[in-house]
Amino acid sequence: MAETDPSRIPTVIADEVHVVYKVQGSAGGRGSATSALSRIFSRGAAPGVREVHAVKGVSFTAYRGEAIGLIGSNGSGKSTLLKTIAGLLPAASGRVYTDGQPSLLGVNAALMNDLTGERNVMLGGLAMGMSKQEVRDRYQEIVDFSGINEKGDFISLPMRTYSSGMAARLRFSIAAAKNHEVLMIDEALATGDARFQRRSQQRIEELRKEAGTVFLVSHGIGTIRETCDRAIWLEAGVLRMDGPAQEVCDAYEEFGRK
Repeated sequence: MAETDPSRIPTVIADEVHVVYKVQGSAGGRGSATSALSRIFSRGAAPGVREVHAVKGVSFTAYRGEAIGLIGSNGSGKSTLLKTIAGLLPAASGRVYTDGQPSLLGVNAALMNDLTGERNVMLGGLAMGMSKQEVRDRYQEIVDFSGINEKGDFISLPMRTYSSGMAARLRFSIAAAKNHEVLMIDEALATGDARFQRRSQQRIEELRKEAGTVFLVSHGIGTIRETCDRAIWLEAGVLRMDGPAQEVCDAYEEFGRK
């Protein structure tokens, strides 16, 4: 593990982190009651189950005030690494140390589809650790930031009526209403229009200035360049490069052209 910088305050330390999980394949007999009963009575492993070594010995230290972009091709382990830092996936080996509880925001973050946007703002704010009064005080700010009411009173409609972009903007707006020691954003900025992306980038900058650390996963290299000062490049679960965002993004793009 790389030595920490004594002049800065670490918020996340990943020390030789490996993440392994199991996935169900498409083996024959899938869905068959007879084959399922046979496995139960024989106590054998389910056919088609395989292990995926998603993160392989990743080490880094993140500091307060940093915005760190995670880049890499599909399946490179970016989202898996964030889930492990957030405590949602266990590490098979290695350790993750955090200052406080990291908050993970993803475009698939669960809100209640049958409830209105208004109710989801309240529930989401409470889930993020805000008090009822804090949510009430920031309610209009959250709605205005998301922009979902610009073309109608969508906040009073059930979430199931929202487009994927509208839902993702509301999730980001709820999460961004609270200051975080560590905020991890998985692809949320990719779902908004240019104006929302600018607002989001400004809010990320504010979070950094308030002594937080922001991790951003995005396939948009331009977003990483504009939003982050540091980037971590994962490929097939291995940390390929960690450094200034411009340098890492340049190397990643050059790799993609080969």
